[in-house]
Amino acid sequence: MSISDAEAVVMEVLWERHPLGADEVVAALAHSDWAEPTIKTLLNRLLNKGVIQATKDGRRYLYSPVLAREAWIAQQSEGLVQRLFGGRVAPLVAHFSHQGALSKADIAELRKLLEEIGDDPA
Repeated sequence: MSISDAEAVVMEVLWERHPLGADEVVAALAHSDWAEPTIKTLLNRLLNKGVIQATKDGRRYLYSPVLAREAWIAQQSEGLVQRLFGGRVAPLVAHFSHQGALSKADIAELRKLLEEIGDDPA
């Protein structure tokens, strides 16, 4: 399921807190340059894609995510690694290392993860 960058911003609001009415989503995105109709259009797109659901609450609808944030992140990260690095993670890490984008804390965390993976009997 493909979610645009703009739709992902709306999803972040709903992942953080739900269910929300359209007016509450609009208020949460007040810092953006988007007008209310734009946000409602994005909600409708997400609803049509099946990644959110709407429940009637009196005269309004309350929106909640169907797609879990973790599932979306997994989909996005797998797609990125596949497209840019042939499905391999090591070249991704090497890229960030060569760009100087890894802090000492990042490197320590990577070492810890590698040690944990090395200890895994699988």
